[in-house]
Amino acid sequence: MPTPVNVAVIYYSSTGTVAAIAKAMAEDAERAGARVRLRRAAELAPRSAVDANPAWAANVEATASVPEAAPDDIVWADAVIFGSPTRYGNVTAQLKQFIDTLGGLWQSGQLADKVYSGFTASATTHGGQESTLLALYNTIHHFGGILVAPGYTDPSKFVDGNPYGTSHVAGQGDIPVGAQTLTAARVQAERVVKFTRAIKAGLAAEG
Repeated sequence: MPTPVNVAVIYYSSTGTVAAIAKAMAEDAERAGARVRLRRAAELAPRSAVDANPAWAANVEATASVPEAAPDDIVWADAVIFGSPTRYGNVTAQLKQFIDTLGGLWQSGQLADKVYSGFTASATTHGGQESTLLALYNTIHHFGGILVAPGYTDPSKFVDGNPYGTSHVAGQGDIPVGAQTLTAARVQAERVVKFTRAIKAGLAAEG
């Protein structure tokens, strides 16, 4: 019987692009045999700012049923897949704020020895996708986490072009998530589940 694997997909999305990738990633991980929690980082922007952007307001409404991320989701998970749009080549304040609440878990060693991976989206092709994921992965090294990036391990990655994680060029929110991005998400989710299962089984065998 395969080793059971818990995967938490934790993301922040303003206008819905990253939310769509997160949903696909969660479904792909589940199809690969994992137990999955899909969670969103809490919104920090004032409601007036959200309401001033119809796409932002629509996404808040559309994802209202997705539970907010909590530290317990990290404790529960064997693997965590983080998602964030780019903000000046970095992760969003909303996702970073959630990560910053994990200090107690970090100090007690509860973030170590888990698998981590990430995905992102930006308005333009060179809008900070790689730097956002690399910045996110700096945090994983501090956790003592095990980083599982997709790399160029599947022919689709030579089309997607980002070995660090699934990424999507969204324009001004008018370029929907398509087949290329969904394929990249599937490849990444399956890889995360595969290696998490192997690592967990190996650690259990060591006792």
